[in-house]
Amino acid sequence: MSNMHRIHWFDEQIRGGRFPNSSWLALEFEISRRQAQRDIEYMASSLRAPLVYMAKYRGYCYEDQTFRLPHLYMTEEEQRVLKYLAHRYRHYNYDQSDAVKRVAHLLERFTLEEQQMGSSELPLFSAQPKQLQFFELLSHAITDLRRVHIHYRDHDGERQFSLCPLKMISQFNADYVVGYEADPVQQVAIRLEGIVHVLILDERFEYRSDALLGGWEEPLPVRKPFVAEIRLKELKQMDLWQGYRIRARQDHIYSIEFYDTDAFLQHLFISEWEEILSPGWLRRKLQQSAEGLMDRLAIQRQRKQNVE
Repeated sequence: MSNMHRIHWFDEQIRGGRFPNSSWLALEFEISRRQAQRDIEYMASSLRAPLVYMAKYRGYCYEDQTFRLPHLYMTEEEQRVLKYLAHRYRHYNYDQSDAVKRVAHLLERFTLEEQQMGSSELPLFSAQPKQLQFFELLSHAITDLRRVHIHYRDHDGERQFSLCPLKMISQFNADYVVGYEADPVQQVAIRLEGIVHVLILDERFEYRSDALLGGWEEPLPVRKPFVAEIRLKELKQMDLWQGYRIRARQDHIYSIEFYDTDAFLQHLFISEWEEILSPGWLRRKLQQSAEGLMDRLAIQRQRKQNVE
């Protein structure tokens, strides 16, 4: 990963009023604190960033808030990220969807200096390296008409199968690949978040113009999001909680919007929080998923003991 990617992240943290430091940078990108400090020094010396260390907050801010990072050379890695984000923005069908879709066509020329959206904010999508890799592999398989072998994991357990991939889609802040295993009529949508491994096979399949069934192309109906009231461990001065919009906050209690229940449950499993206040059905669903996981672990442990 290039240091410019890390510098952009550091710049975003400063503009968000979060006073980042070298420890944050090192932890976020799994690098040494010495390397992180070199990135910060590069910002100050080579990019002329007016960095000021605030001892009170143990982090950096900009002395001049009008500072903008200069236009930078775009690496191949960053081009792949933009391709992924263009895909996500094209399938965004919620607030300000028309404006967001227009951005999808401009991403190749999109820079921090050109991001003048007024009071409107673009939705934040996390681009995990693992999902970016799967997105590239599956896109290549779709273009090359190649069958893929998928190792998949969800709340129901793990399974492996081969798939003829036809199209990539996004629904409710989650990515899917649409395809079929044997019968072109029996198509399924596989969530990228649940994929453990993808292998492109030598076997090719024949694509027909009528192979993709109707329905996948239709825009999703705009509906009101669910709202969860969650008590977080740390007070966060931001509008998004790792991609999920914060509608309101009072002390440590946040009202957080979400559309896809399964995706939000997965988010709760890996995020830090103290208490889910509402809705009750979300608490029960999370508890059932956790109990199901514990039951499977108990069965696995019992089987292991029987073998021994």
